[in-house]
Amino acid sequence: MIIDDLTQYVKEYKYIPIICGPTASGKSSIALSLCEKIGGELVSCDSMQIYNHLDVGTAKATMEERSRVPHHMIDIVEPGLNYSVNDYLYGVKDVILDILSRGKLPVICGGTGQYVSALRDGIKYVDEPIPQDLVDALYKEAEEQGIDRIYSELSLVDPEAASGIHPNNTRRVIRAYAVYKATGKTFTEWNKESKKSGPMFPFMLFEPDYEDCRDVLYDRINKRVDIMMDEGLLDEVNYLYSLDTDRTSTCFQAIGYKEFKLYVENGTKEALDRAIYEVKLNSRHYAKRQLTWFRYIDGIIKLDPQASMSTNLDVILNKISS
Repeated sequence: MIIDDLTQYVKEYKYIPIICGPTASGKSSIALSLCEKIGGELVSCDSMQIYNHLDVGTAKATMEERSRVPHHMIDIVEPGLNYSVNDYLYGVKDVILDILSRGKLPVICGGTGQYVSALRDGIKYVDEPIPQDLVDALYKEAEEQGIDRIYSELSLVDPEAASGIHPNNTRRVIRAYAVYKATGKTFTEWNKESKKSGPMFPFMLFEPDYEDCRDVLYDRINKRVDIMMDEGLLDEVNYLYSLDTDRTSTCFQAIGYKEFKLYVENGTKEALDRAIYEVKLNSRHYAKRQLTWFRYIDGIIKLDPQASMSTNLDVILNKISS
């Protein structure tokens, strides 16, 4: 189903806003304030906020914030379970339709570039099952010999996909290469074919603009990590590592959790200090990658992070209103 006219649901609006951007950029505050102003409902577009119990480290909305505005697409998967972009697209479509059917406007908010791009461009990722024995064999090779050969092969058969994946991101490298080996079509070919039908809904993207003031963003990140530690991040880390589940699953690779592995093993203050330092460092590096990702999405409307909230809300409402 493709809906390109929202007026049958919400007469005042032509577009569903997606508030995107790097971590700690203030996008959640903007989305929450927008929902409060118009009576909308917030839909997360974050690949880690889907996990139950991981609240502090994923910067999930507080219970007080959730009491003010309905939140969707959070706390829907237990840690250790797999959850793909396609899973998100199928789930979020139903959520958006439900919100619209009640005469409310969904406000999408998140920094997971792959989710945002999939929504905006109408990408439908590979549906064909990838043989598990193929995936297992590739993981075994990567563990024994490193990921370099697989990444080199991916670069040869699908240079476009390889250019968007860090060579050390084993999971994504193997996923893209396994798609080609199993289906005979590259990840890029699948994506281009899937875009032909277009997006499910008319979206408009907005991003707090930190491109020319990254030092301000990085300082916000450092301070937020300190706040997370005060709010109980370590309790979540201990809970996660206490689970009897696959340590290669996505939640164990997430920034804010993976850095504490050594500390969980030996419990020294030196390991703890190192983990906190690495969370800040990796978060800054992630923000840099997010800025790069969103830079190459056409049509994003920039918001001034130094402007007042009311000013930025007026910009959004003026753009999405019919």
